[in-house]
Amino acid sequence: MKNFISIFLTLIIVLGMPVTSFAASNPSLDEVVADTATYIYKTVSDPQVGSIGGEWAVLGLARSGVEIPDKYYQNYYENVEEYVMMREGNLHDKKYTEYSRLIVALTSIGKNPENVAGYNLLTPLGDYEKTIWQGMNGPIWALIALDSGDYNMPQNPDAKVQATRKMYIERILSCQLPDGGWSLFGGTAAAESGDNTSDPDVTGMALQALSKYQDNERVKKAIDTALNTMSQKQDERGGFSSWGTKNSESCVQMLVALCELGIPIDDERFVKNGYTILDNLMNYYNDGNGFKHIDSGSGSNLMATEQAFYGIVAVKRARDGKNSLYKMSDAISFSENTEVIVGLEDKNPDVKKMEIINPGKTFADVLGNKDKIAIEMLASRGIINGKTENSFEPNSTMTRAEFATIIARGLGLPTKNDAVFKDVTVNDWFYNYVNTAYSYGIIKGVSENEFNPNGTITREEAAVMVSRAASLCGSDTDMDTLAVRDVLAGFVDYVRASDWAQNSLAFCYNKGILSYDAIDIKPKEAVTRAEIASMLYNMLSLAKLL
Repeated sequence: MKNFISIFLTLIIVLGMPVTSFAASNPSLDEVVADTATYIYKTVSDPQVGSIGGEWAVLGLARSGVEIPDKYYQNYYENVEEYVMMREGNLHDKKYTEYSRLIVALTSIGKNPENVAGYNLLTPLGDYEKTIWQGMNGPIWALIALDSGDYNMPQNPDAKVQATRKMYIERILSCQLPDGGWSLFGGTAAAESGDNTSDPDVTGMALQALSKYQDNERVKKAIDTALNTMSQKQDERGGFSSWGTKNSESCVQMLVALCELGIPIDDERFVKNGYTILDNLMNYYNDGNGFKHIDSGSGSNLMATEQAFYGIVAVKRARDGKNSLYKMSDAISFSENTEVIVGLEDKNPDVKKMEIINPGKTFADVLGNKDKIAIEMLASRGIINGKTENSFEPNSTMTRAEFATIIARGLGLPTKNDAVFKDVTVNDWFYNYVNTAYSYGIIKGVSENEFNPNGTITREEAAVMVSRAASLCGSDTDMDTLAVRDVLAGFVDYVRASDWAQNSLAFCYNKGILSYDAIDIKPKEAVTRAEIASMLYNMLSLAKLL
């Protein structure tokens, strides 16, 4: 009987212990941080402005303590300057988290967001109504961004309602749900039935934003209520679910929240069956290949990896007694190299930058057109011509032959004149351009030996060809399925896009080659001359060829 009781008690102890414990003090945390940093540095070799392959990668690396060459951060900052100049300081008309995300990343590398290519990126956050348009993400990230560098609240002369920090705090508090947490639109006029249940991602971010204001009694009460709610929502393995799916990103936001609040990750409220949130997050780790989005998924996911990385960096900083992830008075700085680099590192050697040969070139019918700058910049380099000397016809469609011509010119490709298509003859003005673009894999025929030079280009066809050109220029155009869906799902007609075009469309939207301003893609519609000019201009800017 004594032996039986001993065995029984041993089984209880063993079964009650976690299978894989990953304590914050475990030296392997440093190994995972270093390993993931290496993976991101290699995978996101040329960070751009964007929620994937951009700010979150830069933030994680800059706050990780891992040594990264100064050139990496310098290239990113130059990309930011080019992007801001291209957008003339207007990153987005409605999504003001575009400004907040950029402010956080720039602050993490010691750069001043108040002067980026002459534009103050803080100013838009002074517009209260526009900032809160995105639901809870707006005020949450405005506070995180402003507090990351202890910036003064910017005065926005164009705002109908001038924002204050107190207004953003009040907005977050007023939208706290009856169950104690937050959701994206819960508590707002845009709320739907599904928004009445708190979400760990949004709740975690709200707690991060409120962390600096815990001395306020109302804020402290809201935080405590939310923490109790999330403690109850934490599953038996220490993780969280969003929209019914257990995932790594939900773990990250609550993990960062604890670190920003100064709460140990092994706080008893957030330990279930011996598992902490960090223990759960490590279930998604792929040694040498980042993190997965869901535990049952195959392969790593870049969006999940970037978020998981800054999550474990937050834990490491807390363990080491350093400033929290978003408190950046200890931000890094880097030495700027004045050497001018033309093009991306991995570009095809045949790709050349086209110099200005016709300065000041413009057309009478582009005045007031939103793509005026793109049209003029390409025309000044001889990349694109008007229909006449003074007329561009921005709203006309573009033929396949015309498109092949501006692509071949835009990349400065050497002429290839091997005959390929029977409907493209040596007497055609576009003969060399079509054959050149084809030889570099940018365009294809409509059949094995026909090109249909006078046919028009649809928007999805243009996206595919521009993404091929971008790849030739050194850009990494591949996106995994989840990232593609995440980008395209924001458009009402994304399901109409052909399967073969979806990766290219997502790449073009993610990199700013196509604009998010419209709510639909219209993939099958003929693209206009002005739209083509805009896409090529944006792609060449991305490729550092302007």
